[in-house]
Amino acid sequence: MRPPAGLFLVARLREAPVGCGGLKLHGREPAEVKRMWVSRSVRGLGLGRRMLRELEAGAAASGAPATRLETNRSLTEAISMYRTAGYQEVAPFNDEPYAHHWFEKRL
Repeated sequence: MRPPAGLFLVARLREAPVGCGGLKLHGREPAEVKRMWVSRSVRGLGLGRRMLRELEAGAAASGAPATRLETNRSLTEAISMYRTAGYQEVAPFNDEPYAHHWFEKRL
């Protein structure tokens, strides 16, 4: 997840990591958002949305037509964030064994 194949963001608060998110780029194919995480201690402050927007911007700058992600059904806050950020549920695009929802957003 390093340029030019991707991007990885780490959010810090007073030098401690409190969030992260990765992006895998596939040329002109949809980019994949991976490993989004926000510490419980900072949830509700908009950090997840901000990281997601930065990852989407990286995907758009690379020429990707869309971003995709998969998530587990137990991550209800994340599912809600993805939906309100414009992600639409799509058919599974991989065989991730712990995924229950697959989403895509056109850029």
